[in-house]
Amino acid sequence: MTSQEMRRNEEIGFLFVSGAGLRGSIWTEVTDGLEAPALAADYPLRDGPAAERLRLGLADYAAHVRKQAEAWRVRRMVVVAHSIGGVAALPAAAALAERGRLAGFAAVGAAIPREGGSWLSALPMPKRAAAAALMRLFGTKPPAAAIRAGLCGGLSEAQTEAVVDRFVPESRRLYTEPCRAAVPLVPSVYIKLTRDKEFDPRLQDRMIANLAPGRVAAMEAGHLPMLSDPEGLRAILNSFRAELAEAEL
Repeated sequence: MTSQEMRRNEEIGFLFVSGAGLRGSIWTEVTDGLEAPALAADYPLRDGPAAERLRLGLADYAAHVRKQAEAWRVRRMVVVAHSIGGVAALPAAAALAERGRLAGFAAVGAAIPREGGSWLSALPMPKRAAAAALMRLFGTKPPAAAIRAGLCGGLSEAQTEAVVDRFVPESRRLYTEPCRAAVPLVPSVYIKLTRDKEFDPRLQDRMIANLAPGRVAAMEAGHLPMLSDPEGLRAILNSFRAELAEAEL
């Protein structure tokens, strides 16, 4: 690799945006071995009063992610969005694209609603009605048994306990408010999780249609591949980034 190729390669980093209830640290096993700089964004008020956090709107989540991205000194980046993080990441990706800082977009079992749609509207009926009813009954933190069954497929008992114990309830508005940002016009990949019980593969197919990615990469993993198969996820991301860097030469 020439010095020019190395400089181009180093200029593209990864911005990770997590799913609901999770912290940026969920990506640690993936970022530790990446061939690129990485920033795992957090959502606002993770450790603040729950009452304040539950009043946040989708715009507050998106703005918080955007501010972290804008303060990061990496010149350009690939946004990696997981689960409902797709809804929060799209406005941030649009802002980065306007500044010429968005190199690519990777969706990891992510919700990609149609422009003007919400996470909730992206679900098919009757799953949409069931999700709305569950939020009315339990808020946005499912019972521990539901977290175990939905999010934690393929995880060890220790990993499962950590996810359940650290799960943070989000504002309901993150799920229900419309996302006005369009899919960015950059190279993209959708990482389909074929054993996902939380966001099942057929639903992911709808999200793939909305994103219309350049390619789809399948992982035999549940909803949290950054824990169950960090090496496999890292390999896909490294490959995607290498393709972007090579295309720019």
